[in-house]
Amino acid sequence: MITVRYFAAAAEAAGVDSEQLPGGTVAQVRAAMVAAHGPGLDRVLDRCALLADGTRVEGDDDIAAGATLDVLPPFAGG
Repeated sequence: MITVRYFAAAAEAAGVDSEQLPGGTVAQVRAAMVAAHGPGLDRVLDRCALLADGTRVEGDDDIAAGATLDVLPPFAGG
């Protein structure tokens, strides 16, 4: 299992701040997120950066069991 942490608009679209999901490729984990939370989250994910334990991941990159995946929408400010 991995821990998925949603931030800002991603948390709003998912309806949760965090959850546990099976690990796998980014594509597999993304499919699980969308299956659980619907197309609204899918639209937000298109604009998000995904970081597994602080490293950006995408597509066929593996997310190892025990990792933390942060779902970060774009943000402004400083």
